[in-house]
Amino acid sequence: MADIGITTSPRSSTAHEAPPRADEPYFDLIELLFFAYRDFVGDADEVLAKLGFGRAHHRVLHFVNRNPGMKVADLLDVLRITKQSLGRVLKQLIDEGFVIQKEGANDRRQRLLYVSPAGEALAMKLAGLQTARIAGVLDALGPGAREAAQRFLAGMIDAKHRDRVLRLIAHADRAGAQLRDDAP
Repeated sequence: MADIGITTSPRSSTAHEAPPRADEPYFDLIELLFFAYRDFVGDADEVLAKLGFGRAHHRVLHFVNRNPGMKVADLLDVLRITKQSLGRVLKQLIDEGFVIQKEGANDRRQRLLYVSPAGEALAMKLAGLQTARIAGVLDALGPGAREAAQRFLAGMIDAKHRDRVLRLIAHADRAGAQLRDDAP
């Protein structure tokens, strides 16, 4: 997995080649993104399938684990799915004991989401599988690869949503660091 032997494609350019034509699709990168995503989620898919879960369950677990107390409305916004789609997935995660739903302290109509210990364990197992895949590639690419990957992926997010996404990630990172610092 970590052997990064990427061959030069017709779209790639070196110092000796003319730059690619502007009207040519980036088929190499498009297809690499499709296949990378397939394999990136494939590791987790195998674990989830044994539980009768799918990718939607994974996304819900991931974001609830990273953002304890997340409002259902905020989760809908992050995932960009319908209330009906989330409702089915969330009900299954709650019924099977992976997610806990609580009323808001100030507004009882709010539904705040938390992972249970089983939900946290599953979310962390899935994140561990994906982290191992990413770490292997970044190690093979060498210094600066993580920062380059972050810039590339952030750049792929629609500009109108980018700042909000980066704030969400930074907030979850800070909250996670605080929890680790407070742990016995």
